[in-house]
Amino acid sequence: MRVLVLGAGFGGLELTTRLAEELGGEAEITLIDKGDGFVFGFSKLDVMFGRAVEGAVRHSYDDLVKPGVRFVRTTIRAIDPVTRSVTTDAGRFEGDVLVVALGADLDPAATPGLVEGGHEFYTVPGAFALREVLDRFEGGRVVVGVTSTPFKCPPAPSETALMMHDFLSERGLRDRSEIALVMPLGTPIPPSPAASRALLGAFAERGIDWHPERLVTRLDPERRVAVLADGGELPYDLFLGVPVHRAPEVVRDSGMCEDGWIPVDSLTLETRFPDVYAVGDVTSVGTPKAGVFAEGQAAIVAERIIARFKNKTGIATYGGRGICFVEFGADRIGRVEVTFLRGQAPVGRFDEASTDYRADKSEFGASRVKRWFGR
Repeated sequence: MRVLVLGAGFGGLELTTRLAEELGGEAEITLIDKGDGFVFGFSKLDVMFGRAVEGAVRHSYDDLVKPGVRFVRTTIRAIDPVTRSVTTDAGRFEGDVLVVALGADLDPAATPGLVEGGHEFYTVPGAFALREVLDRFEGGRVVVGVTSTPFKCPPAPSETALMMHDFLSERGLRDRSEIALVMPLGTPIPPSPAASRALLGAFAERGIDWHPERLVTRLDPERRVAVLADGGELPYDLFLGVPVHRAPEVVRDSGMCEDGWIPVDSLTLETRFPDVYAVGDVTSVGTPKAGVFAEGQAAIVAERIIARFKNKTGIATYGGRGICFVEFGADRIGRVEVTFLRGQAPVGRFDEASTDYRADKSEFGASRVKRWFGR
């Protein structure tokens, strides 16, 4: 069996790891990604705020050594879901099974003025470049703003605002600064009312201005203002933006998308094309766009592929469960667990922020680095 996996993020790494563990060299697994390494989303903020260095959080794909898995670093130019093949700069690849796990592309230029007058912190280069920007920042009006929906990791803008408070406080700049958070959501984490209440309390305690159900549509770099969809404006000295998210162009051109994303069966992650699956941010499966959900979806796809390889009926189905750790500042971390089931309202649980979860968050990353990269 030939399994072709596009994208080496949470979904692609978990999928190929499980297939290698179960099938060894019996299957021919090809993993394609244009990048040279993997960075956890939370690590971007750690580098941005000076809590880690780039070299410590980037995990090279050169370390991917698994039985039956070949990693190909190249750019995908075309996807044909009918023949389960792709055209790349390294040639053409085919599979008996195709799994698309290419995530969402980020487009700062889609928001007028963002490139010229602000900064985005959702891409790896953008977040890492902000390290030097923050080092030079002498205080003032900071706006953390979302520019479109959907967007990855809904807690991240809240974490950024709270970590910015700590950052400015540690440098003696908080008294001369203001922090505002602009989000299109009515609460910081809608599936978890308890987590949202805790975050709103943290904002109030720290003097962070909360602007719910509002969206930044453009920046005016000359006047240094963020213009909102409702016509309002927020002045800024430093703008940190969540850029527009889109399915990668090569996916949009493949004919797999509807309303901008790949629709899948929410239980099996199958697309409308036979033997073609999609997982993670590139889909419209109904869960938040976050790595932990891509990982869970990939596990189900792996089980179904393994069952097929062994001539069994695949019965594994996706349960929509995911957990995330939310930075509250002052070294305190909260834990959110949410389950999304088709046709039902999300069910969430929140464990109050504590320094105790620092070790759990570290273990979350370390365990995956060991599984995926063998170290």
